[in-house]
Amino acid sequence: MPVSEETYRQLAVEDPEGKWELYCGALRRKPGMTLEHNRAADELAYVLRSQLDPKQFNVRVDKGAVRISAQNYFIPDVYVIPVELQHPLRGTRALEWYDAPLPLVIEVWSPSTGSSDLDTRLGEYQRRGDLEIWRVHPYEPSLTAWARQPDGTYSVRVYTEGLVQPVALPGVTVDLDTLFG
Repeated sequence: MPVSEETYRQLAVEDPEGKWELYCGALRRKPGMTLEHNRAADELAYVLRSQLDPKQFNVRVDKGAVRISAQNYFIPDVYVIPVELQHPLRGTRALEWYDAPLPLVIEVWSPSTGSSDLDTRLGEYQRRGDLEIWRVHPYEPSLTAWARQPDGTYSVRVYTEGLVQPVALPGVTVDLDTLFG
């Protein structure tokens, strides 16, 4: 039996350690991750935070949720939120969730979620209209970036070294040699 959006939000707030997601109306816990996965996510968040103006953007690591639809909420590994999207949530004690397109959403490949991240989440983030979506693979050092084009399609680029600049975050640079070093 599908779980309602309201029930999901209530459970996610009441049991934040459960890291609950909603997929096709079914509750599911986000699984534990490997050292390499967690290190890459933390490093990316650190690099982004150190370059972004906190008055304009916040960075989340494995917290809050993005709303795809009433039946689908995901917790990305890392994502960047414009501060103005947070204003309606302040002081509400409600689940932190966002349904507006975000400038950058990052999923880090892991043995437990590798196929679902690419097969499921990528298409859903694109349907949401997120401006850039990254898949970082810490075991086969690479970053695949899907950038939204003016016509709504996505271009794709694969990086294995050097500097990467998110298209929606001018002035931000991620050094892959440091990330994967």
